[in-house]
Amino acid sequence: MRILKYLFGIGLALGIMLLIWLMYLYSQVRFDINKIIDYKPKLTTQFYDKNQKLIANVFDNEHRLYTQFDELPARAIEALVAIEDTQFFEHNGINTEAILRAIVKDIKSMRLVEGASTLTQQLVKTMILSREKKIIRKIKEILLSLRLETLLTKEEILERYFNQVYFGHGYYGIKTAAIGYFHKQLNQLTLKEIAMLVGLPRAPSFYDPTKNLKHALGRANQVIKRLNTLGWINEDEYNLAITEVPTIYKETLSLNKAPYIIDSALKILKKGVKDIKYGGYKVDLTIDLNAQSIAREALKFGYKKIIKRDKYNGTEKSNTATLNGAIVILENNTGRIIAQVGGVDYRKSSFNRATQSRRQPGSSIKPFLYQTALDLGYSTVSNLIDISRTYNYGQKEDLKTWQPKNYEKDFKGLIKFNEALIHSRNLATINLVTEMGIDILYNRLKYYGFEDIPFDLSITLGSFGISPLNLSEQYTIFSNQGIQNKPYLISSITDSNEQVITFESQSKYITTPGQAFLMTSILKDVVTRGTGRQAKVNGLETVGKTGTTNNNIDAWFCGYSPTIQTIVWYGNDDNKPMRRSETGGRSAAPVFSYFYKKWLKLHPEIQRKFEQPQEVFTSNINGKTEYFTNISDIPNENSKQTIQKKGEMKTPLPF
Repeated sequence: MRILKYLFGIGLALGIMLLIWLMYLYSQVRFDINKIIDYKPKLTTQFYDKNQKLIANVFDNEHRLYTQFDELPARAIEALVAIEDTQFFEHNGINTEAILRAIVKDIKSMRLVEGASTLTQQLVKTMILSREKKIIRKIKEILLSLRLETLLTKEEILERYFNQVYFGHGYYGIKTAAIGYFHKQLNQLTLKEIAMLVGLPRAPSFYDPTKNLKHALGRANQVIKRLNTLGWINEDEYNLAITEVPTIYKETLSLNKAPYIIDSALKILKKGVKDIKYGGYKVDLTIDLNAQSIAREALKFGYKKIIKRDKYNGTEKSNTATLNGAIVILENNTGRIIAQVGGVDYRKSSFNRATQSRRQPGSSIKPFLYQTALDLGYSTVSNLIDISRTYNYGQKEDLKTWQPKNYEKDFKGLIKFNEALIHSRNLATINLVTEMGIDILYNRLKYYGFEDIPFDLSITLGSFGISPLNLSEQYTIFSNQGIQNKPYLISSITDSNEQVITFESQSKYITTPGQAFLMTSILKDVVTRGTGRQAKVNGLETVGKTGTTNNNIDAWFCGYSPTIQTIVWYGNDDNKPMRRSETGGRSAAPVFSYFYKKWLKLHPEIQRKFEQPQEVFTSNINGKTEYFTNISDIPNENSKQTIQKKGEMKTPLPF
């Protein structure tokens, strides 16, 4: 009796010590369970174009698309439980019978060979503990699993499991894997595809179907056989699933179809959304992927043409290394950017020349100078002086001269206002600015939104830096009938709780529709018979202005149709000159035309002609149609003219 009491005392003491030890182990990890309870995994942010086509997945280490329990197919739950934990819905977190069997095998082998983990234990191990096979780690796993089952329902545990575990090939969560491997949503999966997915977490790399399809199919067949053995599927389902070989897709995780666009969007969003890369947002962009694809083609088309001309002239080496370009396309009336390409090859250079570069606009600045003159009271047929002048500047001891020239190296004496712009006459433009006053022009350009512009006559030749995107904003003054639109890229952003933030265009009144239309009428002639002839598109009215800087360092074409606007730029990244023949009209204008021809085939329904505002008058002068907003501007001497009034005249804006 005394011996029994003694043994009981020892047993009780050992039991108390074991209990204390278990409590100590649990105390080390008990707070870690909150990571599972308050489950907030890293989620992938997805970017979509205006037509809800996926542009890119953006994530921080783990590519995961979350799925709620209600979205999980019943077959997926059955298949997982069948192959991993048949007693899942009966046990309290651990399977005692399975653990005892595993202990026997481990003792016989004198090492840990079988774990007998339930799905609950697997979740605990995946999210909290290490995968190393140690007894203490296993005990912690059991303690946490028992506790977890008192805090979460079976459904909540399954939801976390299906979203947390790794399915190979960079896919976290079953929804991500279904879309990645099969290009299907969960409710579209076949039984064989489900079996392949639930079999993956056991050994994701080994069973990855993009690498080892044979092993993946074998593992899936094990799952299907288990379902059949349990009687959870019938013979017809079994036979159909066993023989099926699903189509597997192997692709990059980001699926980034427009890297320059995504870089720009992320730069904008990071300012206010700190967790943009892992917060699981849905970002709707203004981009049209079809337009983006055509724009990319068009930019490469122009690039190859320049390289080909350089090769013919023996200068291929210098240009292929540094030559690049950019293109920005947006809707006239909204400012929504539908395409933006920041370089000819993102893989070689991620620098976004559409948004980050500052290049001299050259003669593409001239429409703003002439618009200022029109708003001051000049007419489209006012006479301008096209003669050479010499300007002195600097101090007496360092006096310098500037003698600007026309590109053609001639001068006309007198030239009509519109003809001066159509043919991009430098001398007439400089004399026009001198007449208006540099201070008036400078203030007006600042109002348009131009920055860091010089307060001297070099402003007439576009001798300041601007990005293609910023120049796009300024050109909406003309394309949007006097209302300037700020270009924007993001339509809306939706968080994981379905809360939506919507972005809208920002506009600024610059001039009347009639005054802006006068500029459109002139820029139309730039394309039909001026420096931008290579921007013509049959069946579509297009207008625009070429721009070529000194020594052919930059080549631009800035134009628009009745609905969309396009800015094209080419130049060398190191600011070295291109060949003299590489002008805006030759290098950039054909790219403009290339895009619009392709776009017109894709959208034959678009508006083809510009609408003339009610306040604009037309007059046939010497066989040519001219446009006016003031009837007194129409010359009436020595010309036969027919005047057509389009509504009530409006007075141009005063300054």
